[in-house]
Amino acid sequence: MKKFIIAISTFLLLVGCSSNTTYRTKGASNKKLHQFYGSSKTEVIQKDVIKGDIFYFVTSFYGTKFHGKPTSNGEVFDMNKLTCAHKSLPFNTILKVTNEDNGKSVVVRVNDRGPFIKGRDLDLSFAAAKEIGLIGVGVKQLQVEILESPKR
Repeated sequence: MKKFIIAISTFLLLVGCSSNTTYRTKGASNKKLHQFYGSSKTEVIQKDVIKGDIFYFVTSFYGTKFHGKPTSNGEVFDMNKLTCAHKSLPFNTILKVTNEDNGKSVVVRVNDRGPFIKGRDLDLSFAAAKEIGLIGVGVKQLQVEILESPKR
């Protein structure tokens, strides 16, 4: 009986810690939801991102702790500018991030890497998060459209 309880507890712990992020792409399969687990999602996004693609990213924000420090592309982070961090999207990709709950959108540029917290896909600067009402919420799944992707 004790082994059974341990096995069930372990199973529940593993299920509770798992993460699945969904995104939807624009085009022929606009209504189709795709699910990716672990690092495979970022690999697909890195290879297949094109203008007009729409994703749903778990989004958070960052600000004062990193203000004035270098970003991954060498710029100095300014929490008052409209920028963001993503693990694999090319630097200088332009994104339109929309909070569908209030209809507010912001256009940001990828200039940093992150977020480095499991289950999160995008970190907005403080100014960008404020513009779409993310500050009070902290973390939320938001719609992200690729407006411009730099040439490789």
